Amino acid sequence: MNVQVQSIHFDADVKLVEFIKERLNKLDQFHDKIIGAEVFLRLDHDGANRENKVVDIRLTVPGKEHFAKRQGKTFEEAATATVEALRSQVERSKDKVRKAS
Repeated sequence: MNVQVQSIHFDADVKLVEFIKERLNKLDQFHDKIIGAEVFLRLDHDGANRENKVVDIRLTVPGKEHFAKRQGKTFEEAATATVEALRSQVERSKDKVRKAS
């Protein structure tokens, strides 16, 4: 799977990028034809609430794109929640494809 990680207005640590790629590669268990993923890391300025790390992921599979966006106290927490949301989307769409066949 081709994974592109873009951090907006800051430089992402190599460990963070590897963590995100590792999480996304686990999605191959649920759908074997995932083409790639675009990941956007962003800091939202939300005042006193410190859950300002935002992770957007656009996952490309043949004939469809899945998108999820989550925020958390850390990028790892937000990335894990985003990948979980994508996992359920991928499973639902794969079930629909199976039922249609």
